[in-house]
Amino acid sequence: MGGTVKFVLAAAASLALVAGGLGAGVAQAESAPGCSSTVQIGSTAYAKFQGQDIASVKQFKGCGKNWAYIYVWESFRQRGLHWILTAAVDVNPGPHAVYKGGVDNPNDPVELWSKGTDTLSDCTAGYGLISVYQYDNYPAWTDTRC
Repeated sequence: MGGTVKFVLAAAASLALVAGGLGAGVAQAESAPGCSSTVQIGSTAYAKFQGQDIASVKQFKGCGKNWAYIYVWESFRQRGLHWILTAAVDVNPGPHAVYKGGVDNPNDPVELWSKGTDTLSDCTAGYGLISVYQYDNYPAWTDTRC
């Protein structure tokens, strides 16, 4: 019995090490609310604070919609600061941009999804904003997908 317990504990420790090594900025939950079949489109963008990447921003498509997603890195969360997140789909990025599906959360969230938008036939980018209390706003946009 003792050998079995030691094996189980060693296996659990190994899994914890592997999981811990997956990267500080890698978000694990990437299924939009109400749509389990999303896929990332375009590149990942990064919001920076004091020269460091603190959040990842992605754009997804699925269930006939576009979605924006922002994830706050653990290394930033451990600093003890407070923030507001915003996620939205930037339609027609550039001087005539329109933000759709915007969602805000002021409660130091780890991640945030925009609402799904009916914009698959438009040129879009994922937009994420982390507003750090007593500092400033730190936005990021993914590349534009048409």
